[in-house]
Amino acid sequence: MAEAAYIFDAIRTPRSRGKPNGPMNEIKPIALVTALLREMQARHDLDTARVDDVIMGCGNPVKEQGSVMSKSALVMAGWDQSVPSAQLNRYCASGLDTFNLAAAKIASGWEDLVCAGGYESMSRVPIDSATGPLAEDPETVLASVSVPQGISADLIATLHGWDRTACDEVAMQSQRKALAARDAGWFDRSVVPLRDGTGEVIIARDDFLKPGTDLATLGALKPSFAKMGAAGFDQFAMTKYPDVAAIHHVHTPGNSSGIVDGASLVLLGNARAGRDLGLTPRGRVVSVALTSTEPTIMLTGPGPASKKALAKAGLTIDDIDLVEINEAFASVVLLLQQDLNVPDEKLNVVGGAIALGHPIGATGGMLVGTMLDELERRNLKRALICMCVGGGMGIATIIERV
Repeated sequence: MAEAAYIFDAIRTPRSRGKPNGPMNEIKPIALVTALLREMQARHDLDTARVDDVIMGCGNPVKEQGSVMSKSALVMAGWDQSVPSAQLNRYCASGLDTFNLAAAKIASGWEDLVCAGGYESMSRVPIDSATGPLAEDPETVLASVSVPQGISADLIATLHGWDRTACDEVAMQSQRKALAARDAGWFDRSVVPLRDGTGEVIIARDDFLKPGTDLATLGALKPSFAKMGAAGFDQFAMTKYPDVAAIHHVHTPGNSSGIVDGASLVLLGNARAGRDLGLTPRGRVVSVALTSTEPTIMLTGPGPASKKALAKAGLTIDDIDLVEINEAFASVVLLLQQDLNVPDEKLNVVGGAIALGHPIGATGGMLVGTMLDELERRNLKRALICMCVGGGMGIATIIERV
C-alpha cells in the first residue's frame, strides 16, 4: 500500500515586478532559493541530513538559473552535503510538478522526506530565455501549428464568446481579493521577507498588486496580442480552427498574469519522518494528475487534468471546498470554471497571478502554500490546484487539511 504523503510546511518569497527596475532585481536567483532553504531549516530546527531530495522547478533554466542551480543553493544555505537536488522544467507547471513528484517519491516508500518548489528571477533571466524547437524550428512549428500563448488565450475567449468585459471582470476580482488578503495578513505565515547582505529588508510582502483597479482602468489598456496576431499568427491558428472567422483580442496586461520574481519551497514527508523530526503534518496529498490537449489552443488542460485527479481520488467537484487555477489569462479561469462548474465562492478566493504575478517555476509551490493556508484559516477540508501548461498540457493536484 502506498505511503501517505504529508505536507509539513510551505513557504515562499514575496512577488514583485520582474523587470530590471524591480526591487528584487538586485537579488540573484540563487539567493531567492537560499533564503527559503535557510528559513525552512530554522523554522523546524530541521536535520537536513534527513532530506532525501530537493526538486526545484524553473521555466527558464539557463544563465544564472541553469546548471541545477538548486544544488548550489543547498551548499550556500549550509544544508548537509548528502542532500541531492534536481532541476525540473515543465513550463508554467514546473513548481507544481516538483510537488507532485515529491509526493510520488514519498508514496512509493523509497524516500521519506523531500523538498519541492521552484524559482524564477524574471528580472534577471527574462521570459523565453530558454527557447527550443517549438518556437525556433520551422519544421516543428508547422507540424505543431504553434502560436504564442496570448493568441491561444484570445482564441479560447473567441470560441466561447467571452468578451473584453468578461475577461476584465476576472482581473478586477483577482485584484480585489488579493489586495484584501494581503492587507489582512493572510499571506504572512508563508511569505519570507528578503534581506540584503547587511540584514536590511529589501521586500517583505507582495507589491505587484494594483490598488484601485476597476473596469474603467482595465478597459483603457490596449490588447497585448493584436499586433502579433495581425502579423500572421491569427491566420496560422485559424488553419486549425477554420470555423473561426476572426480572433478577438481581449487580453491585455491587466487581465493576463504578471511578470514577477519569486521562489517557493514545500516540505513533504511520510508519517515516520514527521514523528522522528517532530514535524506536525498540515496537509495530505490526495491525488495528482497530468494530461495533454490540443497544442495550438494550448491552454485547455486544467479541466481534463482536474477531472483525472478527481477520478483517481474517487471524488467529485462537490467534494472540493476550494479551487485554485493559475490565472495565466482570464479566459483560462473562465474555461476551468465552466468545465468543472465551479461556483464563484470556491474559485481563487484570494486572487491569483493576474494580481500577484506568475514567477513561472515558483508558482505551483506558491499555490500549494496558499491553499494550505486557506484550508486552515477557513476550517475547510480539500482543495484542488490546477494549471495550464505550454504545449497543451494540464496539471492538477488535490490536497486535504490534516
